[in-house]
Amino acid sequence: MSETEYGYGSAVRCDEGEFAGWYHWNHDPYETRSGPFFMLRQDDGSYLSAFRAEARHMNGAGFMHGGCLLTFADFALFGIATDELNGDNAVTMNLSGDFLGAVQQGALVEARGEVTRGGGKTIFVRGLITGDGEPALSFTGIIRRFRKRD
Repeated sequence: MSETEYGYGSAVRCDEGEFAGWYHWNHDPYETRSGPFFMLRQDDGSYLSAFRAEARHMNGAGFMHGGCLLTFADFALFGIATDELNGDNAVTMNLSGDFLGAVQQGALVEARGEVTRGGGKTIFVRGLITGDGEPALSFTGIIRRFRKRD
């Protein structure tokens, strides 16, 4: 297991491009290669996650691959739960989603959500992913917090 700390505080600030000023985790090779995905704390304290849909995110039919949407939902779970996690490491125990619409190449893909229950080792999250503002995936997830072994 990596010694990397998760959470918004350990994220790296992007200093160039469309997402300058946003944050991302650069210690997850799969997410970095899949996205990269970005997050930003909003004025109301919530977290917005986003990325721009590129040709490499599309399926054979020409719209975003469902696996890409679910990978982004998994990223967004941890963005949404950042404050609840309070710097602790965690893993996804469950992730499910309902596909609501297609995302086209070039779309701004965003995820917003909320922690529906937290306070212990298990954190429940729900959210919505949109493509250019149109619903694409509703999702729910369960995160399991864990502490490093001494």
